[in-house]
Amino acid sequence: MGDEKIIFLGVGGDSYIVGKQVLSSGGIIICLEDDQFHVDPGPGSLVKAKQYDVNIRENTAVFVSHAHINHASDTNAVISAMTHSGADKKGVLVTNKTALKGEGDLSSVITSFHKDCVEKVIIAEPGTKLGINSTDIVATPTKHSDPNAVGYKFFTPKFVLSIVSDTEYSKEVADSHHGSDIIILNVVNPSGVSKKNQMNTDDAVKFLKRAQPSLAVITHFGVKMLAADPINEARTIQKDSKVQVIAAKDGMVINPQSYSATIRQKTLNLY
Repeated sequence: MGDEKIIFLGVGGDSYIVGKQVLSSGGIIICLEDDQFHVDPGPGSLVKAKQYDVNIRENTAVFVSHAHINHASDTNAVISAMTHSGADKKGVLVTNKTALKGEGDLSSVITSFHKDCVEKVIIAEPGTKLGINSTDIVATPTKHSDPNAVGYKFFTPKFVLSIVSDTEYSKEVADSHHGSDIIILNVVNPSGVSKKNQMNTDDAVKFLKRAQPSLAVITHFGVKMLAADPINEARTIQKDSKVQVIAAKDGMVINPQSYSATIRQKTLNLY
């Protein structure tokens, strides 16, 4: 499958931006030597995968953090594409409970048919540990309007990557991502603009001061963040947190090994 890389199929983060596709919303692809993981396939996942030369058939696993449209709407379409609608039953679906079963006013997102297209379905709660080939994964806590929402921390042989997903700032959430080489942080709003269940620039600074990665990538931008310019906000976060920060763009590719603190084996010894 080639070299390790992280591909952003979309960096949009609120209903206006995603609804008008001002920014894309296809999720994040993690390419490893033997695996391809698709995290949070939102609206337009298949179109953006084609545009950015990602072969969905190569997906080893699909990860869903929570049941909101811009994170999970295309889960069924991606599963269908990677399995030929179940004709080639393969892969793993890792999802929070709400996206699979629904809770409160949030309906399930994943159909029974598509659940049966993959080899295995794992419900992730904070602290859930699993291994997929040479990668160990831990589900991390969040504070979000989907009460079962999770983030994911990937322990690969060469680097540790955190995808925090949607959350308010809390010390517990930040501490759960300590030790990661790269943290992908959803920062919906710029400094001074607060929204419940999400982080802004000021929250990102506090988060990174605690977590201390080698690199932070901010993404999931709302309309006010776009107006403020994510590049400028990234500079502010970097200056105040003393952590290297870049603002993601649609189609951006980064080489995670460039930011790995070490190249030694980093695993949890889960088993």
